[in-house]
Amino acid sequence: MFRRGWLLVFMVATLQVCVYSHAQDNGTLKIAAAADLQPVLPALIEQFEQQSHQRVEASYASSATLATQILNGGPFGLFLSADLSFPQKIVAAGLADSVEPIPYARGTLVLWARNDSPVQPLSIDSLRSPALRTVAVANAEHAPYGRAAKAALEKLGLADALKDKLVVAENIAQTAQYADSGNADAGLISLTSALTPRLSADGKYVVMPENSYPPLLQGAVVIKQATGADEAHQFLVFLLSPPIRKQLAERGLKAP
Repeated sequence: MFRRGWLLVFMVATLQVCVYSHAQDNGTLKIAAAADLQPVLPALIEQFEQQSHQRVEASYASSATLATQILNGGPFGLFLSADLSFPQKIVAAGLADSVEPIPYARGTLVLWARNDSPVQPLSIDSLRSPALRTVAVANAEHAPYGRAAKAALEKLGLADALKDKLVVAENIAQTAQYADSGNADAGLISLTSALTPRLSADGKYVVMPENSYPPLLQGAVVIKQATGADEAHQFLVFLLSPPIRKQLAERGLKAP
C-alpha cells in the first residue's frame, strides 16, 4: 500500500484548488485544468486574453478532483484533463456538449531527482539503486500520471521492490514539489514540471520508457449550457492551433 501523508495532502490540495460558487463570474471563462498544466497554461492564457480580450481563470487540481467538482455543479466552461477517462465521465453524465473528449495533447512521464540526490547520476536504473530511499508518485486513483507511474513500475518489475519507498502526492504538481523539496529522493513526474526553470536548475530528469505505461492522451470537454461555453470553444480552438501546439511541445506536451 502507498504511504499517505493525509494531513499534508489535504492542506496542499486545499491551497491548490480554488473554492467555487455555483455562479460563474460575468465575463470570465473558468477552466478546470489538470495539475500537469500548471507550468504551461498561464502563459497561454495570457496570450489568449491579449488576442481575444476575454478574461480567463484556471483552477488546477488532479483530474479526478476537477471531474468531481464539475459533476457536482462546479462553474466551469472547459475541462482540460490529463487523460481521456475523466472527461469521459462528464460526457457520460450528459454535461459535455460533445459525444467524446477532444484530445489536445500527449503527456510524458519522467524520473526526476535533485542534483544533490543520492541517486545521481540519474538513470532508469536509479530506481533499482539501494541508495534510493523514497520516490514521489501521484495518487493513481486521482491522477493520470500516478496511474502511469504505477504501470511503469509494474512493467519494469519494480512495483514490489519500491512499494514501501513510495511517497504519494495528490496530483502531479505536488509530486514535483515533494521531489524538489527533498521530501523524496526522486519523483515520477510530468515532463511539463521537469522543464520548468526551477526544476531544470535544481535537478535532472530521464524519460521513462514509452512502452512502460499507457499513452497519456489528454482530453478536453466543453461543459454544456455553462456560462462561457462559446468562449470555451474559442479557447479550445486556440489551444489546438499549430502555433500553440508548437509551444505545448516545447513545454513537454506533444501533439496527441
